[in-house]
Amino acid sequence: MTYAVTVDVERPAGATELDVLQREGVVFLLRKGLDSIAAIEGPDGMEVDLVDDIIAVHPKGALLKLYVDAPALEFAEDAAREVVAEVLERTEPLADWEITRCGVDLAPELLQESLDAADGPDAPPSDPAERARRHAEARPTGETVRRRDDAEVDGMRRRLRALAPTLQAFPPAAFGYADDEEKRIVSREAAELAAGAVVHAVDLLIDELFTDLAGLEEEGPTVADTDAPFMILDELPPQFARQYTVLFARRLTVTAVSMTDRLMRPHFGRLSCVAEELLLKFLVGQAEATADLYDLLSDEVETALQVFADRLGEDMDHDWLYVPVADGEAKGTVQDWFIPFGDERSVHPYAAHDDSDGGDEEV
Repeated sequence: MTYAVTVDVERPAGATELDVLQREGVVFLLRKGLDSIAAIEGPDGMEVDLVDDIIAVHPKGALLKLYVDAPALEFAEDAAREVVAEVLERTEPLADWEITRCGVDLAPELLQESLDAADGPDAPPSDPAERARRHAEARPTGETVRRRDDAEVDGMRRRLRALAPTLQAFPPAAFGYADDEEKRIVSREAAELAAGAVVHAVDLLIDELFTDLAGLEEEGPTVADTDAPFMILDELPPQFARQYTVLFARRLTVTAVSMTDRLMRPHFGRLSCVAEELLLKFLVGQAEATADLYDLLSDEVETALQVFADRLGEDMDHDWLYVPVADGEAKGTVQDWFIPFGDERSVHPYAAHDDSDGGDEEV
C-alpha cells in the first residue's frame, strides 16, 4: 500500500528566516538528496520503496510529502523519517536542521485497510489508539513528533500576533472578537493568532501552488495523465482532473496571488469567483495546520478561523463540486470557476480569458 507521509523539518531555533534565493537552494539540496535514494531497508530486511515526493520550502524550514510503498503505516513513517534524517545528516548546510513532525494522514477506510494489511505475530494491535501509543513509545528518544518547548511556542505566538495587523481588511472583529463581552465569541489573543496564522499561510499556499505548477509542467499534460503527487491540485474536485492543465494551474496561481494581495489591503470586498472560494478553503486549512504545528490551535483559535471563513465565504457554493457523479464525468468546465459572481466583482485578467483566447480546452 502507498502511504503519503508528511515530514516537517525546521531550522535551529533563533536562525534567521530563509529568503527567496535561499529557499530555492534548499529545494535543490533536498531534491538532490532524495533523488539519490530509491529504497529503504526496513525490519527483517524488508524493502520499503520511496515512490515519489513533494518539497515545499518556507521561511522557517521545509514541508516534505513522501509517497512510500510499505505493508503498514508504521513502516512507512519509520522509512520516511529515516530517509529525511539521512538526507539532512549528509547535506552539510542542512545538518543542524531537525525533524519536528512525521506522520501519515489516513482517512478511516484507509486506516482500516492498513490495519488489515498488517498480520502475523508481530502485527500491531487492531485498536488504533493502542497502536498509536505503542508506535510513539517505539520511537528513538528525541525523535520527531516532539512537543515544542515553551520558548518555541511563545516565539510563534508573538510572531503570529505581530502579523495579524497586516491582514488590513480583517480586524479582530472578523474573527469573532468584540469589546462587548456579550457579543464576544473569542478572546482578542485567539482572534490575533488566527489572523496571523492566515497571513503566515499565504506564503505556504503560494509556494505549494508554484510547486504543483512545476510538477505538472514536467509530468502533465493534465493531472489525470500522471500519477505524480500534487499538494493543491490533488485536493481539488477529482472528477475535473482531466481539465487541470498547466494553463489552469497558472490561472489558479495568479488568482491566489490576487486574492491574498487583497487580504492585505484595507478593503477586500467579497470573494470574486469559485476559484477564490476553493483557495480560501485551502488557505484556512493551511492556517489551522500552522497553528496546530506550534501547539497554538486551541478551541478558540479554531473557532476564530471558522468565523473568518464563514464571514468571508458567506455565499460559498463550491461544495457541490466534490459530490461524486454517477458516470464519473464532470459536468461543466473549470473555466467556469474564474467567471465573476456579478458585475460588481472581477478576477485577474490572466485568469479571466476564455477558450477563444487560448484558455483551457474543454475535455
